[in-house]
Amino acid sequence: MSSTPTADVRESGQPRSSSWVGTAVCAVVLALGTLVTGYVVLTAYMVEPDGPWDRQAVTNSSVAAGVGLVFSGVMALLTWLFIKAKWLRKWWYAIPTALAIAALLRLTVLAPEI
Repeated sequence: MSSTPTADVRESGQPRSSSWVGTAVCAVVLALGTLVTGYVVLTAYMVEPDGPWDRQAVTNSSVAAGVGLVFSGVMALLTWLFIKAKWLRKWWYAIPTALAIAALLRLTVLAPEI
């Protein structure tokens, strides 16, 4: 055996307290973003035209779905940033993805007709 000490660098199994704070802050930010985006997408689904003359309802539904899609994109970028910083796990991508799919469906296949 060699008498020279070797540097054995190992990370401890316990996360640092600063990572817990970062995780909590990121989770709260994304939860608030989910609530706002979910409300906007839900609003897009709740708007239905009253009749063949109600183009304003169709426009409102499309605008709400478009805003929901943009909010989902912003949430996806924030999620990517938080995952790169190792504050969150990859399953957080599912939330903005689901909201984006719902918004896209409302803009295309499930769009209100007059």
